[in-house]
Amino acid sequence: MNWKTAVLILIALVAGLGVLGKMAIRTPQAPAHQVFINGSIITMDVNNPVVEALSTRKERIEKVGSTAEIMALVGDDTEVVDLHGRTMLPGFIDAHGHFPGSGLSVIAADLNSPPIGSNLAIEDVLAALTEQAAKTPAGEWVSGFGYDDTLLAEKRHPTREELDSVSSEHPVVAMHVSGHMVVANSVALERVGISADTPDPEGGVIGRMPGSQEPNGLLEETARLEIMRELQDMSLVDTYRLIKSATNEYSAMGVTTAQSGGVSPELALGLSLFSKLGVIQQRLILFPFETEWEEMLFNGEYDPDKYNADKVTMGAVKLIADGSIQGYTGYLSEPYYTPYHGDANYRGYPTVSREELFEQVEALHKAGYQLAIHGNGDASIEDILDAFEAAQKAHPVDDPRMILIHAQMARKDQIARMKALGVTPSFFTAHTWYWGDRHRDIFMGPQRAAQISPSKWALDHGLHFSSHLDTPVTPMAPLQAVWSQVFRITTGGEVLGPEQRIGVMEALRAVTIDAAWQVFQEDNRGSLNPGKYADLVVLSGNLLDDPMAMRDLKVDRTIIGGATVYNGE
Repeated sequence: MNWKTAVLILIALVAGLGVLGKMAIRTPQAPAHQVFINGSIITMDVNNPVVEALSTRKERIEKVGSTAEIMALVGDDTEVVDLHGRTMLPGFIDAHGHFPGSGLSVIAADLNSPPIGSNLAIEDVLAALTEQAAKTPAGEWVSGFGYDDTLLAEKRHPTREELDSVSSEHPVVAMHVSGHMVVANSVALERVGISADTPDPEGGVIGRMPGSQEPNGLLEETARLEIMRELQDMSLVDTYRLIKSATNEYSAMGVTTAQSGGVSPELALGLSLFSKLGVIQQRLILFPFETEWEEMLFNGEYDPDKYNADKVTMGAVKLIADGSIQGYTGYLSEPYYTPYHGDANYRGYPTVSREELFEQVEALHKAGYQLAIHGNGDASIEDILDAFEAAQKAHPVDDPRMILIHAQMARKDQIARMKALGVTPSFFTAHTWYWGDRHRDIFMGPQRAAQISPSKWALDHGLHFSSHLDTPVTPMAPLQAVWSQVFRITTGGEVLGPEQRIGVMEALRAVTIDAAWQVFQEDNRGSLNPGKYADLVVLSGNLLDDPMAMRDLKVDRTIIGGATVYNGE
């Protein structure tokens, strides 16, 4: 069953069993009135004031102030929560991720290495996939996610032959931690029609065996797309399990707005319906993926209201301009620090030609869409900025808020251009923790690695920016994103680019109010202002007492629209 079939079944459920579905799910309800007192409440308002107490009426914030001021509002029907000095702040906003991708763990093998997982060598990866194959009916897809060739003992990707040893009855796929490449076994390659006669697609590479055109199983960038579409062919039950796992995880991490950064029409409709049924608690921002919607965006078939719902908003149109630095597919102006396959001039490559990028950006900008463009390497970022500048000159927009996703290797001159053009970066700053040592030693070298995700440059230029985790590339852990922007410490214990560190409040804004601003939602969420949604998170201690220890804090309570969706107290 594919997404299209699953969506049709969901439509039938909503139409015929909607009332029963809501009764079965029993979504949490907001109290008529509740107050939170004696806390360290970080409002994320303009001047970042910290107050003691907050009052909500149903789904909205009523007032913030001192404990005495808020207690004066208490009546017989008021629920009173004593924070005992703990931190409350706006619910975390997932500025860029791939919801419900973190739920993959319920239907696929986890192939991550430390510090995320436990796989140390290719034999561990193969064992995890073999275990997954043993519980999968013959002929159905077997997949695993998160392997990292640079962390495995062999320092290489698994091969087609090695995945063939997992199963000759299943198509088997191992997804790279970057999300930008996969390794497939022979059955999987045959299923999607990739052979020695298949040319490399534009913007992608089919790995080949030495001295041959025979595929070795590695599929980079656009070459992997047909495999990824096949992996979405899952049952309605598995779809539900995946989504439920993701929404539970996000709730436990204090995330009140999640993003699915690149959806097909079927996925958008499915997520909207699951939201209406109450399965998904979070508010959702969905980015339609240009390659999946194509002419629908221009011929009148795209109607955001078909997908928008009480908690669902269709957002910027997503484009991808290059790949991943740790996958050697990010497009750089200067070669990689360690030559790729011995090629000292290798700079990666764009996933779309410069000319086509200009055409796509102008057409979408002219049509009135906000854009979100993935760019990691500085050469790709230059192409993106050039294309957007040309589009703005031809079709000016006063406040475009074009989102440059990752902006990992943005140079200082490019940060200045972003400010001039109305471009807003979303930094994947947790790279400093997960890949910082390897960016310094393998991919970028010490000088360029020190400048990845340049938040301080952005602050100096007056740029609004957000911070994200690209989940499921890394686990959903908003305090890790904040901690990484403040300290920029690697897993090896080194500070990577101390000059790019920023303050705690600025880093918190990047996962709250500035993340809301980036997607035109700042009027209803992101800060604790009266009238906004009561989307709140309560931490297990006072974050401001010891910022270095913030990652050790737990989420005690997550509240969406006044309703408690997670209570770990």
